Amino acid sequence: MSALDDSALGGFWAKALDWDLSSEGPGVTNLEPEGFVYPDPVAVCLDIVAVPEPKTVRNRVRVDLATTSVAHQAELVARLEDLGATPADVGQGDVPWTVLADPEGNEFCVLEPREIYRDTGPIAAVAVDCVDPRAMARFWDEAMDWTLHEVTDDQAVLRSAQGVGPYLTFLRTPDAKTVKNRVHLDLRPYPGDDQAEEVARLQELGATKIDIGQGDVPWTVLADPEGNEFCVLTPA
Repeated sequence: MSALDDSALGGFWAKALDWDLSSEGPGVTNLEPEGFVYPDPVAVCLDIVAVPEPKTVRNRVRVDLATTSVAHQAELVARLEDLGATPADVGQGDVPWTVLADPEGNEFCVLEPREIYRDTGPIAAVAVDCVDPRAMARFWDEAMDWTLHEVTDDQAVLRSAQGVGPYLTFLRTPDAKTVKNRVHLDLRPYPGDDQAEEVARLQELGATKIDIGQGDVPWTVLADPEGNEFCVLTPA
């Protein structure tokens, strides 16, 4: 997640998720569940990275938070607003979930209790707006070793093959991507795998190499078939 102030935004999200906060270096704030040992599919960790450019449009990638009851949903919304979140109108209309924005304007949803998210932890899903969920399902189902649970004209749903942790959902929207996403996925090859070979495999699936000003870095920046940026890190 990009931020003008990674430390301040990291503080918000650490309290929002009740996660531990650390920093791997200047301009980067890392969040993970207490006692988490990477890698573990029970959670998708959150890295907040300082960037100079401010947010200008509604995010196409966001975090959805899980709740266990209507009362829990109301309590969580109130607590998040006390931490600095504000109500956000993204044209959602009359829906059972609550849309908020974090202190830097990143939209996120506090979902009503749903059976599918009962065991995900605080993050129910990483949600991605897209024009063609079926095309996104074809790419991401091959890109990761996650399991494709559902694909329709309106949405595609994936989750770790271990059946734990949050979901990855692609939701149909009429709006095309226009600017660099402020939230993106990082993929990491397994120990012993070759980073360059993995990049080549992803390109064969439809990814493209892109330059977002990353310079000389050990990771490779790619874009999926709809232009969503993601990084391929060095093997763990």
